[in-house]
Amino acid sequence: MKVLSNLVTSHYKIILIAWLLIFAVLAVFAIRLPSLLEGDGFSTDGEHAAVMEELSDTFDLPAETLFLVFNQTSDETIKQTLAKIKRIKIAESIQSPLEDETLYKDHVAYAMLHFNSDTANMNEVVDTIREQIDGEKGVTLTGGAAINKDINSASQKDLVQAEAIGLPIAIIVLILAFGSIVAAFIPLIIGIVTVISAFGIMTLFSGTMDLSIFVMNIIPMLGLALSIDFALLLINRYKEELGKGTMQEAVKIAIQTAGRSIIFSAICVFIGLGAMLVLDVEIFQNIALGGMLVVFMAVLASITLLPSILLLLKGHINKWTIIRVKPGATTRWRNFAAFVMKRPILLIIVALVGLGIGMIPVKDMELTIPQVDSLPISYESRQAYELMDEEFGLGEKSTVYMIAERKDGWNNTDGLEEIKKLEEQLLADKDVDSVQSIFTLSEISTVEQWEQSMQVPEIEGQLTPLLESFVQEDKLLIPITLDLSGASDEAQDWVREWSEKDLGVDMMLGGQPKFNQEIFDEIFDKVGLLLAIILGSTFIILMIAFKSILIPLKAIIMNIIGLASTFGILVYIFQYGHFGIEETTIALIIPVIVFSLVFGLSMDYEVFLISRIQEEYLKHQDNTLATIDGLTSTSKIITSAALIMIVITGAFAFTDVMPVKQIGIGIAIAIAIDATIIRLLLVPSLMKLLGKWNWWIPFKKSNRH
Repeated sequence: MKVLSNLVTSHYKIILIAWLLIFAVLAVFAIRLPSLLEGDGFSTDGEHAAVMEELSDTFDLPAETLFLVFNQTSDETIKQTLAKIKRIKIAESIQSPLEDETLYKDHVAYAMLHFNSDTANMNEVVDTIREQIDGEKGVTLTGGAAINKDINSASQKDLVQAEAIGLPIAIIVLILAFGSIVAAFIPLIIGIVTVISAFGIMTLFSGTMDLSIFVMNIIPMLGLALSIDFALLLINRYKEELGKGTMQEAVKIAIQTAGRSIIFSAICVFIGLGAMLVLDVEIFQNIALGGMLVVFMAVLASITLLPSILLLLKGHINKWTIIRVKPGATTRWRNFAAFVMKRPILLIIVALVGLGIGMIPVKDMELTIPQVDSLPISYESRQAYELMDEEFGLGEKSTVYMIAERKDGWNNTDGLEEIKKLEEQLLADKDVDSVQSIFTLSEISTVEQWEQSMQVPEIEGQLTPLLESFVQEDKLLIPITLDLSGASDEAQDWVREWSEKDLGVDMMLGGQPKFNQEIFDEIFDKVGLLLAIILGSTFIILMIAFKSILIPLKAIIMNIIGLASTFGILVYIFQYGHFGIEETTIALIIPVIVFSLVFGLSMDYEVFLISRIQEEYLKHQDNTLATIDGLTSTSKIITSAALIMIVITGAFAFTDVMPVKQIGIGIAIAIAIDATIIRLLLVPSLMKLLGKWNWWIPFKKSNRH
């Protein structure tokens, strides 16, 4: 760190120019990012993806379908609207409710617009269709691509709204912490530079990977909070040293001390984010990459750009001071620390009881993959989809696509017998509503009858197109309709069971139940590895840093307790429907993302507090006094840093996209619990009770320092 501090102080003007150029270039790329985000990120390279590709490439089924929903419109309006869509030749095919009575019910009807795999940009398709139906009363476009585009739009609005709420409050917190306007606005500048730079770099990755629409919220949420926190730590140390020597010396010491803490904190957050890479689901890969990028940029800006700005200010960090920081604040924190030291057992009991009460709702947690309900109810695409679902019961059943492969092909007697056998096995299942095959659709009941019918030229001409719809060389397609919702646990169990059956042929399954099953299994099968990486790495790093077994063990256990309580509170708020929030399930990504992020963030406060306690303990070997001194000197900065984190992430509580709202509230609650109950009560109380055992480690020659 000495080399870096010397480099920065000697060449700060060059560093400022370099940052200005980098920022200008990346800002140009960052502007393009919103238009490149597509999809919710819930995809994985599994069996479902292979089947859906096969359906499009081999069996010529549509790769994407949009729905035009007609509510209380005349047949003439339906006819004219679909004629407009046909004229622009944007869809591969159109199923009209005027030609298919199953798409028409009372006053509601819907048309299906099918698109092939060559359709380049569904966002542009959605825009084009909406232009065509603009002004048509009772006509709404919905479906996956339309809903995802609206979520992207809502996410951008949410980001602006969250920043409009969070940043002004963060500035107030910074003014209260530093007292001057100049000092308060510098962290904000660092945060903006960090986020926009990370956006620019993410844009460069868009050519090699699909980017989830949720990246638009996660990067600013994490980037602003961390950048401002890091800047708070470094500026605080700089101001402490400013009166003791020259400005250059103060910057050097700040980089060498606070800079080291910043790097260590970033490593902890990196571990949590990097662990998500083991999950082969696009959204976790996106968040891991985006998160690590923004953390890297936050660290780089904090230890190079920030010190350079401080040097450019030439000691005017306290310019425009509007609040004088009173020395009495330290006395209050010392009194609080002494209070904790006198009643450690009582405070531990009170804290654990409070956290335990928060954990109770966890038992009811229901995890689901975010769907149309991620959108605010005000969006027409959600309203139309829910109307269509309600009228036609689309969510009551689900379709599974089976693709079976037979090396000798299917268009022979043995192959036809196999088709009939598969059909009969499927129809015998209690959860199967119907099966589409050459036999069920032709109403031919036996292989013998089929072969006889194919000998008649007139009948053969009718059956051949049907055969080609379901059989292509050695591949067979069987669509299966289940009497189960595609999002249900029962549907997932069904595809798991059938995937493991030996049907005598190579077989793959696709469709919503299989998609959900693969996503859930990918997470639950690897969550143990994810936890092992995070917990194991954290334990080793803290053990090496503090030469202790109990300190890292306590930190891990307390973090787990705090996060369990956080998840319980989330269930209370969202699933039970409190504080004006409609009842909804918890998005599947929430536990993983909140755990991975908060575990790393909370280590920041742990290291900052314990480092100071250890520093004091090494001076006088008095554990109680060291704990009081450490708590006194760090409580204000920890509280300020945590408050900024809570404000930035908690501002997303006022957004409309449900998964983003849940992530923001989840992180804010977890940080609030960590910075108060855990960091100010449990940690010092346990430090008091364990005494010198806090610093015990096996094989150490001596416990004396």
